[in-house]
Parts: sequence; C-alpha cells; structure tokens
Amino acid sequence: MPPKVSVILPTYNAATTLQAAIQSCLDQSFSDFELIIIDDGSTDETIQILTIFSKSDSRIKIFSNTHNGIVAALNFGILQAKGEFIARMDADDVMYPERLEKQIEFLNNNKEIDLVSCLVEHGGHATMQEGYATHVHWINSITSTEDINVNRFVESPIAHPSVVFRKQITENFGVYQNGDFPEDYELWLRWLDAGIKMGKVKRQLLYWNDLASRLSRLDDRYSSDAFNKIKTNYLIKYLKEKIKGRKIWLCGAGRGTRKKSDLLLASNYSFGGYLDVDPKKTGKVFNGLLVFEAEDMPEKELAYVVSYVGTRGARDEIRTMLKRKKFEEGTDFIMAS
Repeated sequence: MPPKVSVILPTYNAATTLQAAIQSCLDQSFSDFELIIIDDGSTDETIQILTIFSKSDSRIKIFSNTHNGIVAALNFGILQAKGEFIARMDADDVMYPERLEKQIEFLNNNKEIDLVSCLVEHGGHATMQEGYATHVHWINSITSTEDINVNRFVESPIAHPSVVFRKQITENFGVYQNGDFPEDYELWLRWLDAGIKMGKVKRQLLYWNDLASRLSRLDDRYSSDAFNKIKTNYLIKYLKEKIKGRKIWLCGAGRGTRKKSDLLLASNYSFGGYLDVDPKKTGKVFNGLLVFEAEDMPEKELAYVVSYVGTRGARDEIRTMLKRKKFEEGTDFIMAS
C-alpha cells in the first residue's frame, strides 16, 4: 500500500538544523507517510546525517542531486511522491508532533479544500527580528478560506513549509515554476487564480525558524520588488473579472504606495484617480491622476478600489471605511499591500 502522505524536505548545507527537522517528522502522531529528502548538492555534513537516518527508518527516502536550486528539488520530490497528500517541510524548521494528524484530519473533513496550512510559531527574536515577527503575526491572523482569498495580494498569506495539499492539484494546475519571483507565492497565486480553496488549522503546528541564512533573506527572488511584480501580474488577471466596466481607484498617494502601483498603472485598465486620507495631498496630480480625499470616493457602481496602503493599522482603517460605504471586499475593493 502506498503511504497516505509524502513529506517533501529539500536540503542544502543545513547540517546544523537538519537532525531536528527530520526527527520532528519521525515523531509525528500520524505515521502513514514517506519522508522524501532531496539533497541539493550539499558540501557540509548533510550526506552523513541523511545516511544515518535512512538506516534507522524505512519511511525515509534519500535522493542526492546536483545543486539546481529549491524549485528543481521540490518538483523532483513531487515526482517521486506516492502519497495522496503532499506535506512541505524545510530543513531548518520543526514540526509539532500533531501537525500531520491535524492537517490530514482537516482535509478529510473539508473535501472542498485542497490545501491546508496552520498557525506557525516564529523561531526568532521578537525584537531583533521584528519585521518577520510582525509578518508571522499577520499570517496567523489570516485563517479562513475567504480571508486567504481576499488577502492574497497583501503578502503571501501562508507559510510555505506549513502546507499540506492534495497531490492531484499539481497534476491539474502545475507544480513550482522557476523565475525571478518567490516560487511559493507564485504557486499560491496561480492555484487561487484557478479556483483552488485553501484553509488553515487554527493551531500552532510548526516552528518556523528565522535564521540569517534563510533563502528568503539572501535571494533577490524574495525581494519586495519581486513580490510586487508577481502579485501585480496576478492582480491584473483578478481585476478583469471584478471591475465590470468600472474605473479603478488607487488608495494611497504617498511615494511608497505610488511605486507599488506603477506596474498596475501600466496595464490597459481605466483609472479614476488616487484616494488619500492626508488632506495635504488632495488636489495634487501624480502619474496624470488627481488625488481626492478618501471620503470623496465615487459610489461602488462606478469605482473598484485597489488599496496600496501598507501600514497594518491604516489598512484596517481603510477597510473599515470602505465597508461603511457598502463596498464589499473582493467584489468592490481589494487590498494589495
């Protein structure tokens, strides 16, 4: 009988954290899985560690490839997987013992959901790594299928190593892609665009380690510009089904918010203007568009609002204001930062 779950764990020069990551997989309360570990050409003690573990548990499957990067390793792992479900894991993180049990239980009880994540514990210093800690706090606040759907253009609403998904969706909607973008965020956007529903177990089930050597800290594919570019590509597609002849109004006329909207402005859509809460900006013209006070926005029958206001407190204020004016999130406005 094939295993129920295939855990895919790529690793590259992660000898200092790999043992804890593997052991946390083997200590799962749910035992019907195979652990597929792809060594991406490591030059440290990774191979020795993998050899020892592979002799201790027959569920461990070791593959050694030349150094081709995480996308190639992940797709190779999916190709080898025999399970109905794919669980992601990274070599520097730690699973809680009930992670697989709770996530498989969720998918079995919610047949309409194809991918499930979970709450994560930030594995770093809350003050010295405040930015990432704040990001984790935000991710953990986005829990329902609808919240994930409408917040997809703010940031990636789920932590990559926290997901379990049905293998079938990789066959229907594709696997990871290589490019100048974060491979996980692109995949979530592509699957959400295709109508895939995602959910979360509302429990902390993963220790998400925030090391200085994280790929997301070192590689340009995970820069803010790379995130903005890929999110805008999918936002442009998303808006095609939403605006229904309305003009797009951009919320946020500050320098940073204007920069984030540049790629959207280059599309073929029609724009009404900027909306901003700062009265000092009212009447100014940027990119050929006039700035209006946010409260003076047109009725929703004439306007679809894309908000680039990034500060979380301000974002919530904008959302509250729009809902007070009977704008429905997703249908009449979307948060994009």
